[in-house]
Amino acid sequence: MTLEDFTEFGEEEGDGDAGDADAASAERGEAAAADAKEGPGTGGGDARDDDAGDARGAPDEEAGDATDTGSAPSDADAEFAPYDVTPAGTDAGLGVVSVSQGLRVAEEAEETTLRAFVTTGNRESVRLGKYLLVPYPDGERLFCRITGLEYAQEFRSDDATEIHARRQMRREEFAERDYKFMAELEPMSVVYGDGDDMKRRMTDRVPKPGAVVEEASDDAEIKTGLKIPEDGVFLGHLSVGGEKVRTAATPPTVDYRVKDDYADGDPLAFRHTLVAGGTGSGKTHASKNVLRQYLDADRTYPTGDGRESRLAVVQFDPQDEYAQMHDDNPDLGADFARRLDREGIAHGGHDNTVALVPRVANATYPGEGHRAERVEFTIPFSLARDMPWLVAGSGLNENQYPALLTLINRFFRDYGDSGTYSQFLSYLDDPALKEELDESGRVHEATFDAVKRRVRAVPGGVFDQDAKPITELDHTLVRPGGLSVVPTYHLPTSRQKEIVVLAVSRLLVDDKLSNDPKSDRIEETPLLIGMDEAHNFLADADTVQAQKVVQKFTEAAKQGRKERLGLFLITQDPQDVAESVFKQVNTKIVLNLGDEDAISSVNIPANLAGKVPYMEKGQMVVYSPDNSEPVELIGLSKCVTRHGA
Repeated sequence: MTLEDFTEFGEEEGDGDAGDADAASAERGEAAAADAKEGPGTGGGDARDDDAGDARGAPDEEAGDATDTGSAPSDADAEFAPYDVTPAGTDAGLGVVSVSQGLRVAEEAEETTLRAFVTTGNRESVRLGKYLLVPYPDGERLFCRITGLEYAQEFRSDDATEIHARRQMRREEFAERDYKFMAELEPMSVVYGDGDDMKRRMTDRVPKPGAVVEEASDDAEIKTGLKIPEDGVFLGHLSVGGEKVRTAATPPTVDYRVKDDYADGDPLAFRHTLVAGGTGSGKTHASKNVLRQYLDADRTYPTGDGRESRLAVVQFDPQDEYAQMHDDNPDLGADFARRLDREGIAHGGHDNTVALVPRVANATYPGEGHRAERVEFTIPFSLARDMPWLVAGSGLNENQYPALLTLINRFFRDYGDSGTYSQFLSYLDDPALKEELDESGRVHEATFDAVKRRVRAVPGGVFDQDAKPITELDHTLVRPGGLSVVPTYHLPTSRQKEIVVLAVSRLLVDDKLSNDPKSDRIEETPLLIGMDEAHNFLADADTVQAQKVVQKFTEAAKQGRKERLGLFLITQDPQDVAESVFKQVNTKIVLNLGDEDAISSVNIPANLAGKVPYMEKGQMVVYSPDNSEPVELIGLSKCVTRHGA
């Protein structure tokens, strides 16, 4: 209980006798106080009189008649000695390191005890996840973050009582001074040095008891403490609890960037990125902003022959949104654009954007949402020689898949690379072929019929249409500094979309990883393959053809670093992406996800995973162990290119 607990009772809180007793006691107290102030003699002034002259002993006739006889007080006795109650100096920081419950730094996180007492005036600004600094006597700083907040009793008392509860219910304000406010801290690193020489190391020292705890407000200290690179590809601004971290610098925000220079190790673009977010979370908005940074004219990568080359981006687009990156965002605004320029963030439409549109029978591409150049292409059936699973209409077992290989190889031996899909169907209708293969023991007649049924189940109109084959468009598909968008929104069936995406992506991956590539342009150019709705194409499955696709992308994920090939996967169902591909991804950008299985699959730290379901549009968690500590970010509020209708 506090002093207020004994002084705030009104008449209605006790019975009438108690109230009368309190009143009498108060009167006696006031009389005693008056006697003490007036002294034993008459002629003393009224101590409550505001007139300074009367207070110094000027006679008051009425007062003199009423007082006892005695000598008048001197001037010195009548005056109260003044005391300076203003504290020296000014408060700095949020509070101090406390030892009341232990002060310990250990190698094991659960054995570490580091708590800070937060002063009354700072409590409203303290939030979970906020970054703090604790100085050591020699100038080094302990960089830490708040992992717990707690009110503790200031005095030993039981506040679970009727009297205390009713008293609190009648108060208009909460008395902060009656309680301790403790912040539990997680040490993250020790920061030392100044300016460009600032470095970090693992926590190896315990701070002094009573050390002042300050909010981290220096851009360089925050980036050093979190191991955030100074330069690289911009993803967003550092935040805590949905609010941007503010510093004393200009601009006051802390930009988060991904390493993109071989001087700092392999660029993380070639160690693969996953963007995961539910519908309406802003994942397409965020992905456009990131891809636009990779296409910046100043961003180049060394090639095998010693040249510098810009990155080529091939983006598979199931919703016809990414070709809009050709156009400026009319809502960007001059002020916002100037802010982006100050922070070194690329913006504006990317002129070198081409929509490579797959031509399919009975399907028309509207392309009304952008002004990018359009080039139509078709999938030649000749690709099935190296990609037999393209014509497997449904799952093939271990006997049927070798039979399909036999039939395709025999067909191209007879017809050459000019053989078409319709010719292949006619080829399978030849009863003499079935009889020959059955008698030779190469393909059983039942297996032959099963393969024939599956090949005919492939939707028509995908192969050999009236357009240029994609195999002849390698210089259009892959252009240094160019964005090639492959839209599939206009294709009638999901199977047609799968055939187009898998054929083009396999073509890119094969030439990138092959020692004898068919296209030198693809092999020599640094390449980023973006795939929206990646769960539809890279899911684990039991079918042979699906396993072959996952196997090829797994090879790409493993070898991409040395071949300058990166994957940029976008999905709302990360749990469906094949584990062999998923575990090769280094950078995970996680926006709002409501599904527990999806959240657990991205494998981010528990403290950040708990925030994912509550994130607003544009908020994200970035988990990139080779780039920084796990952090929370806020992306740009506006898309740097055109986005939406």
